[in-house]
Amino acid sequence: MNLKNIITTRSNKTIYRDGDRCIKLFQKGFSKADVLNEALNHARIEETALNIPKLLEVTMIEGCWAIVSEYIEGRTLSEIMIADPANRQEYINLLVDIQLEIHAQRSPLLTNHRDKMLRKISMTTYDNAIKYELQTHLESMPRHDKVCHGDFRPSNVIISPEGKRYIIDWSHATKGNASADAARTYLIYLLTGREEEGEAYLKAFCKKSGTQRHYVEKWLRIVAASQSVKGVEAESLFLDRIVNVVDYW
Repeated sequence: MNLKNIITTRSNKTIYRDGDRCIKLFQKGFSKADVLNEALNHARIEETALNIPKLLEVTMIEGCWAIVSEYIEGRTLSEIMIADPANRQEYINLLVDIQLEIHAQRSPLLTNHRDKMLRKISMTTYDNAIKYELQTHLESMPRHDKVCHGDFRPSNVIISPEGKRYIIDWSHATKGNASADAARTYLIYLLTGREEEGEAYLKAFCKKSGTQRHYVEKWLRIVAASQSVKGVEAESLFLDRIVNVVDYW
């Protein structure tokens, strides 16, 4: 495989283009189970009506796990938004439309979002009283079985030159409540310092989905607690403020 053409580099993986193939190469020692779970999620989402790159193989390259998929020619929605800031709201509306297409799908074998969140809450460093509150709060939320991306943001949408939309990075996919997925996207905006864009996103999501804002906000404590497990020091104070606020109940 040709690993000369780097598309992007992240903390624990590097993504390359090799002709018509995209190679996601994980760092040595990256969890085998997590790699295989991501590939399995990808394969299951391929069985829905969504446009996603085709999974080609899971392999090892020089002792590192790699997921190989179809390379999609185009620009991410994030790149398009940066190049054309005057039409930001139009692109946010498109982002929401694509997310609603995701939520319209069903994939029964995906991990249950509720189970994943319960596991994440148990892994946090919060005291037992807060953990119990979060678990009780989660159990009170309506149970749905919609496909949830789990990390939906403009950089995970590719628009081809012909205008076809592709959704990438299904490592966090679950089945569950669409508002939890929206709360996760909203939290991503807040954590990256794009509060104004996040507000525009949340308003568009609530309007297009017919969901009341406070219902999405009820998920914020849960998704913030889940995010805290990553142990990113720069995020900890902000996440703690959300987790310790009870106004979203």
